[in-house]
Amino acid sequence: MANAGYDDMTSETDQFTAQPTAAPTSNINHVTARSKARGRLIMHLFLIVFGLLMLYPLIWLAVSSFKPSEIIFSDTSIIPRHFEWENYARGWAGVAAPFKIFFANSFVIATLAVIGNVLSCSFVAYAFARLDFAFKKPLFALMLMTIMLPVHASLIPQYILFNAFGWVNTILPIVTPKLLAVEAFFIFLMVQFIRGIPRELDEAAAIDGAGPIRIYFSIILPLMSPALVTTAVFSFLWTYEDFLTPLIYLTSIENYVVPQGLRLLQAARGASSWGPMLAMSLLSLVPMFIVFFIFQRKLIDGIATTGLKG
Repeated sequence: MANAGYDDMTSETDQFTAQPTAAPTSNINHVTARSKARGRLIMHLFLIVFGLLMLYPLIWLAVSSFKPSEIIFSDTSIIPRHFEWENYARGWAGVAAPFKIFFANSFVIATLAVIGNVLSCSFVAYAFARLDFAFKKPLFALMLMTIMLPVHASLIPQYILFNAFGWVNTILPIVTPKLLAVEAFFIFLMVQFIRGIPRELDEAAAIDGAGPIRIYFSIILPLMSPALVTTAVFSFLWTYEDFLTPLIYLTSIENYVVPQGLRLLQAARGASSWGPMLAMSLLSLVPMFIVFFIFQRKLIDGIATTGLKG
């Protein structure tokens, strides 16, 4: 009985002495949680402010497109006092041709560029990543060296060549190179992605009697969809917003693309065309936003996984 009483007193003493150590631990956890929450709040506020600063030019463009041309640069109000819908009507009507022609030309050229880059670059990337042929490594290094070659260095020789073919003032000088795998960046991106695909799949297909072409279409092509989407998105954006190449090769107004149409709109009407030009500039951004938001997940997967391959 004495021992039982002594044991009860000991257990109560242990509980009493253990209680003060639990309180500081709880306080420390509480303080840590509060500090983490405060850090997340500060980070989110910083990202919101930084995002608004980055979006300010786009916001200014959208707001200014609804203002009269004469007060665009003098009126600093965020919300227009009067919405000038006439800017969109005048801009869409164009100067020498309706603006819808420029949109149609840009879509045709960008679509053909996407098809050409996806097909040709994937063929070349598959050859570099999977096939064995003579001078494979030197040719791959030479291909990578073309990334460092400025566009202006080959502009004059290309113009002389295409002019001799009679292709000037057509879309052929813009589209044809896309069918010949001239984009070394896309080739390198796809090579890195294909190298991450297990070779055992190729070997199993070869045992079943599949050749290189069948392996490419049945195995490699379906598995490299993130890299293909990345190539397609960048090809569309870079071709759609390109101004220099159409400026060199397209001379007729009916063949102009959107960047040329915007320049024509501003040059023809002078200071009075700022409203219509900004309105058409805002509309010209819509296809790029749509393409990016539709393929955003695939685009991010393609860039992220490609960086981890090889």
